[in-house]
Amino acid sequence: MLPRKQRYAIPGLQPGKRRERGVALITTLLLLLLLTALSLAMVMSVRSDMLINGYYRNSRGSFYAADSGLNVVRRDVVNQLVGAIPANFPPLVSPMPAGEAAVVQAAINTKYSSNFALTTAGQATWPEQFQITSLSLTPGVPPCQLNGGNPGATCAAPAGNITSYVYLYNYRMTVAGKSTGSEATTLTDAGTIQITANLVPASSKTSFAAWGMFIDNFPVCSGTLVPGTITGPVFTNGGWTFGSTGSYIFTDSVGSASPTAGYQFSSGCQSVPAGSDKSGSTTIAPTFKNGFNLGQPSVPLPTNDFNQQRAVLDGRGAGGTAVSPSEMNNTLRDINKAKYPNSTTKTPGVWLPYTVNGSGQAVFTGGGIMVEGNASIVLSTVGTTGQVYTITQGSPAVTTKITVDPAANGGTGQTTVQSGSNTLNITGVPDMFDPATGALQGPATMLYVDGAITSLSGPGQGIPAIQDHSAVTVTAASNVTITGDILYKTEPVTLVANGTTPADTLIPGNDKGQALGIFTANGDIQLNNKQTNGNLEIDASLATISQGGSGGLVNVGASINTLTIVGGRIQNNIKNIGTTTRNVMFDRRFANGFAPPWYPSTTVTLGGILAANVAPFVSRRQWQNKTSYF
Repeated sequence: MLPRKQRYAIPGLQPGKRRERGVALITTLLLLLLLTALSLAMVMSVRSDMLINGYYRNSRGSFYAADSGLNVVRRDVVNQLVGAIPANFPPLVSPMPAGEAAVVQAAINTKYSSNFALTTAGQATWPEQFQITSLSLTPGVPPCQLNGGNPGATCAAPAGNITSYVYLYNYRMTVAGKSTGSEATTLTDAGTIQITANLVPASSKTSFAAWGMFIDNFPVCSGTLVPGTITGPVFTNGGWTFGSTGSYIFTDSVGSASPTAGYQFSSGCQSVPAGSDKSGSTTIAPTFKNGFNLGQPSVPLPTNDFNQQRAVLDGRGAGGTAVSPSEMNNTLRDINKAKYPNSTTKTPGVWLPYTVNGSGQAVFTGGGIMVEGNASIVLSTVGTTGQVYTITQGSPAVTTKITVDPAANGGTGQTTVQSGSNTLNITGVPDMFDPATGALQGPATMLYVDGAITSLSGPGQGIPAIQDHSAVTVTAASNVTITGDILYKTEPVTLVANGTTPADTLIPGNDKGQALGIFTANGDIQLNNKQTNGNLEIDASLATISQGGSGGLVNVGASINTLTIVGGRIQNNIKNIGTTTRNVMFDRRFANGFAPPWYPSTTVTLGGILAANVAPFVSRRQWQNKTSYF
């Protein structure tokens, strides 16, 4: 028997190595365990990422469903409100049915009360859905306005010359969007919806002052309209062309006789029957707050200024025929009471329509002042009721100063004529009479210059030129050159925006019957600013318009820094006004049938009273994500 040490000995193995047997197996098992743990961690990580990505995808899907739902519901509300206004209705009856807000609210809440999915023709069903949880639609304050604000009349009891009904509604809606998973998003949107129904009479006499901008000749793609905010109704007997260099905002209705509009891109001009257009990545989309109406009937233009001539003689301005020498001889006199010569040869000077009674007292009988020959004119005020016309003619210069004061003589009125050392007092003032009935309508003055007005201005920059309660139209047979500020004593509308109140908003208490029109049928209104700071303001409706005419508003002097017009511009053609900044505010009183006396007018015929240009405008004030994620 072997010794004990030899009995357990293994050949080739040292006695100290016996205790290390199995280490490789253990190491292998440990490595396998570690690899298994890493694999499990990777699987769990991938699964978590997939769960997170799926949650995010479904969450974003529910958000887009809710946001799309807001847009769909809001548009449906607008469409139902617009659809509630009939195509034809009497002008003194509010076209929006009473209680329509409640009707639309109930219909919308019912229509979208359950999950609603959108489908597109030819495409798969949209997988997301939305559901309205609440809609509140209530009349605003005020709920309705006439003509953008017509004192003395309400939508419930309209009166006077109604041109539009404007309805305001406050809305608040909450929509829940759902995706293919269980995630949901709740969004709330609130704001104001404005619905404007513009009335177009079947046939009516309309003053051109009722347009903020009117252009006769403007073929599509013949030139682009200058970008900016344009207030007041806008129309052209041609077609509008918009460029891509700036934005356009129109606050009132826009129309054209052309069935298409032009859009000028860098690649060329496109003519399309739409209110916007796109070329490549560039979109031109003007903002039309009160509708864009193509293919409208052309507006007839005045053929001449005969009515303005005749208004001087009789205050009625009707007939449409030129004033004959014999009529002028029978009606007009100068400061010396001499009659106008009965001759076809024109006699320069200042002439007024008045008679001389048996006691030698002069009594005013017509509607204004006739100036034969070219003249320079300064308009100014005196006292609280006097309107002054300073007329300079010839070389050497002869100046005639005429003061019209309706409050003088205990309210009878007095016209005072001064030239050199001569003074003539005439009882009464120029008056306007209804052209059909002859009924007195009140004091008004037609200043007709049978020639060119070489300079027209107020007494100085920033100094009033037109008295309160003074209605004046200045007409020239040729060009009218404006050389300085012509301002109302009391400004009727705001000149700058203030918060949510836009420029050209009527100022309460500032409508004092003041009105100025400047008109030429055969020339241009030329700007030749002589004011040292380069700024110029004209408070008037400016018209260079006639059939076959070529007149426009054009700068013939130094460049103007800031040109401000409070009224409107009516032109045969667009011309270069040579100004850095142009501010044109529509005098909103002119939208309500008010106009300068004997201003050129036209007959608009569209075949029936209708709510033309029913235009919605949505102002969103609040958007809120009300989803709770925790």
